[in-house]
Amino acid sequence: MGTKINLENIQTLTDFKRNAKEYVERVKATKLPLVLTVNGKAEVVVQEARAFQELLDQLEHLEEEVHQLKLETLRREIGIGIEQLENGQYTEHDEKSLEAFFDGIKVRGRQKLAQKSTL
Repeated sequence: MGTKINLENIQTLTDFKRNAKEYVERVKATKLPLVLTVNGKAEVVVQEARAFQELLDQLEHLEEEVHQLKLETLRREIGIGIEQLENGQYTEHDEKSLEAFFDGIKVRGRQKLAQKSTL
């Protein structure tokens, strides 16, 4: 997904205003977005309407796929949990041992964060 904006399609807003018709025609013909800058900073993207709609449709499709994958993973994990319970593969905790269990999770989480921040 690391798609970058083509640096050749970056123009100033001022130039776009002066030559709007030409830029719109180019965007329609190439289907490539045009980035407009204000004071040297990218501020606005102009894109052909159908290309934008295709992008939205792709995003919606990907969101649906991710949702389905999450549901499938959750169902699989719940199934594994049920199977482990039925086979006696679990640990019962009292208040003290449960507190220690969560403390261990916190420590491991902090260690992972520390490792990521040093990379």
